[in-house]
Amino acid sequence: MDQKRATEHDIHELLRKRWSPRAFSDRQIDKPTLLRILEAARWAPSSSNGQPWSYLVATADQPEEFARMCSCLVDANQRWAKNASVMLISTARLEFANNQKPNRHAQYDLGAATAMMLVQAAAMDVYGHEMAGFSVDKAREMYGIPQNYDVMSAIAFGYLGDPATLPDDLRQRELVPSPRKPMVEFIFQTRWGQTPDWVKPTMG
Repeated sequence: MDQKRATEHDIHELLRKRWSPRAFSDRQIDKPTLLRILEAARWAPSSSNGQPWSYLVATADQPEEFARMCSCLVDANQRWAKNASVMLISTARLEFANNQKPNRHAQYDLGAATAMMLVQAAAMDVYGHEMAGFSVDKAREMYGIPQNYDVMSAIAFGYLGDPATLPDDLRQRELVPSPRKPMVEFIFQTRWGQTPDWVKPTMG
């Protein structure tokens, strides 16, 4: 199912194509494809090139390990994420490795790395869905994540599946594109809340 959305301005097709599905097929992501997705994170920008991101990975071809990571998710997310091919837990190191000074941009940089992975995945017709609904404490204890790392999100990756396989309450959400705020609500000039005259849609 293609859920490309209408944009206010012309953007790269991969950005318009990317979305966060819940219905995944049983087709597995092979290791070369997974490595290309993970490689994209390596090339994300970061403060002082600190590269504070780390990812825990579980793949469906190791069912026990995959189920173990899925058990960190809240029940509502387990219902659909269990059908993904790959599961990740993302973390950000809270201080720079070279001098142990606090890195207040760590989570921001992790977000950039993850966004790079999502776009790379979309280029290969693989889709990712980030989740806030998981137990940080369980993940930290289960995987021995150090205290100087912030545990930020869980991410399911897979190929698109049939929305009909989802429970009724999730099926409808799969079929309706998620809305986006118009630029006039978040692009300001001169002072906060003042939208420039040139910020207006050119496309439908």
